[in-house]
Amino acid sequence: MSVASVDEAAALLADGAIAALPGWVERCVAEACERAGVTARELGEPAQAAGEQCVAEIGPPLRDLLATDVDEQQTTPLSVLRGAVRFPTEVLADGGVPAPERDDFDASRFPGDPYGLTPASFADIEPDLGPIGIAWGAAKAFEVLQRRRAEGQR
Repeated sequence: MSVASVDEAAALLADGAIAALPGWVERCVAEACERAGVTARELGEPAQAAGEQCVAEIGPPLRDLLATDVDEQQTTPLSVLRGAVRFPTEVLADGGVPAPERDDFDASRFPGDPYGLTPASFADIEPDLGPIGIAWGAAKAFEVLQRRRAEGQR
């Protein structure tokens, strides 16, 4: 993947992630139900609604972050996207789907994620986002490096 600037990569990442969120929410619900041996049929509509709500609530802060100057960004897009885990979690909990056993690390690192849905990478949300996330990270690093060199720092 070739991008001309960090801004172009940021726009691609925001657009791709926001487009993928509804499907990711629905997939998380379906896969968690399957792991629990529960039929996901009744949770289809709530999962779809949660996916739409996820876009409405996660999309704007993700776009805002990615539109922020690289030197001013206080978090990462993956951190923002990890906040989306509450949407499938609520559908599953409201649907009475039992949460699986989790190891101590996961339980302490992600206490608000009893179903183990937190994405470890952009590709966990949508496989095509993996290369876009790498391109954005590389473009951001290049931009920061260029600025530091211009400031006389190495």
